[in-house]
Amino acid sequence: MLDCVPEGSVDHTTGKINPAKTCQPIGAMYAALGIHGCLPHSHGSQGCCAYHRMHLTRHFRDPVLASSSSFTEGASVFGGAANLKTSIKNVFAIYNPEIMAVHTTCLSETIGDDIPNILKQAEIPEGKFVIHVNTPSYQGSHITGFSGMVKAMVSYLAQSDGGEKKNQLNVIPGFVNPGDMREIRRIVTELGVKMIMFPDTSDVLDSPLTSKYEMYPEGGATIAEIRDSANSSATIALGAFASNDAADLLQEKFGVTGIPLKLPIGLKATDNFIMAIKDWFGVAVPKSLAIERGQVIDTLIDTHFHYQGKKVAIFGDPDHVIALTEFVLTMGMVPKYILTGTPGKQFDAEIQKLLKDAGIEGSKVKAEGDLFELHQWIREESVDLIIGTTYGKYIARAEDIPLIRVGFPVLDRAVHPLMPVVGYRGCLRLIEQISNAFLERRDRDCLDEDYELIL
Repeated sequence: MLDCVPEGSVDHTTGKINPAKTCQPIGAMYAALGIHGCLPHSHGSQGCCAYHRMHLTRHFRDPVLASSSSFTEGASVFGGAANLKTSIKNVFAIYNPEIMAVHTTCLSETIGDDIPNILKQAEIPEGKFVIHVNTPSYQGSHITGFSGMVKAMVSYLAQSDGGEKKNQLNVIPGFVNPGDMREIRRIVTELGVKMIMFPDTSDVLDSPLTSKYEMYPEGGATIAEIRDSANSSATIALGAFASNDAADLLQEKFGVTGIPLKLPIGLKATDNFIMAIKDWFGVAVPKSLAIERGQVIDTLIDTHFHYQGKKVAIFGDPDHVIALTEFVLTMGMVPKYILTGTPGKQFDAEIQKLLKDAGIEGSKVKAEGDLFELHQWIREESVDLIIGTTYGKYIARAEDIPLIRVGFPVLDRAVHPLMPVVGYRGCLRLIEQISNAFLERRDRDCLDEDYELIL
């Protein structure tokens, strides 16, 4: 929505220009793909489902499958109960998933379909499951939808066996790429701790190309694993906005201790992730992880003069932005503008604390912001680097500022879903990208100066 009113009188709670977010159903659909044998179901029109599938497919470069209730004019007037019941019957008969994960769209939310009551009346085959979450697109963001679907996994599937808690860990990884989930699993495995990670899109949206098509790849958290999460001793929730709700529900219903942490992006956040597991389970940190950490420290020392004191603008999903802000502060950079499109007062509080602890003043911070406002800030006082999603390229191009693409969506670069930004390996990748961005700018400027001298 464009606000045709003077600057300063715009109500940014109702109008946005290029919001730094997308809608709830996309997040819910992505979370559902992290369950093994799951077919996400969009309760609304075919157009909504097609857009959400397309957006995820463009980011992950892998086909995203989902079904739709296929609303027509009749459903728009009389409600979509009949459509959903028919959809459930047809999906299980034709595509035979282990589980359907239903999320709603603006249309069904506006109508007010009573999804739980509809599911009670639906024909669900023996041994199959249907879960649901309400995801009105006009509230929250894709992170809100992701969080809601993960919470629904706990609400519908988690089940305690009534015995003592098992010596195992739940990890809710947040809205991250399959490569990040794979790296999180590797770190926990290196620590020698048994884990259940859900959702888990590794081996689902980064599955290898083989000679045989599999509609439901091998990856994803199984229904049995999600059910057993109620028997774990602790849950690590990575990223407050995407993961805390599900962890809180596990603690409230089943007494599984919740440990909220930042996404392990950057040195401090990765240290905290590893130490939380070490302290809870009493395990030793293996030499392999200590070596990786030492390599990060060594690289930071070797490259600090590339980025020391440089000003940076960071935007994107709140959990990513909070962790990235902490990391660039560790690197000696100055986060000048920090913005997310997702609403939530906690974002401002966490960023302000990071800035205060680092002695940084004069930075602008905003939740539920948009890229139009970010561009205005940069035009008033420029920065040396932008970190964010693909949509930052328009600002980067207009103001001639390097852009490091991190988060969702990244639509104009390849391979990124397989390459982690979490953990110590993710630290090295981010340092490489940031350092090289400044080196390329320096080399370009030197070439321009040499050309002018020749002329």
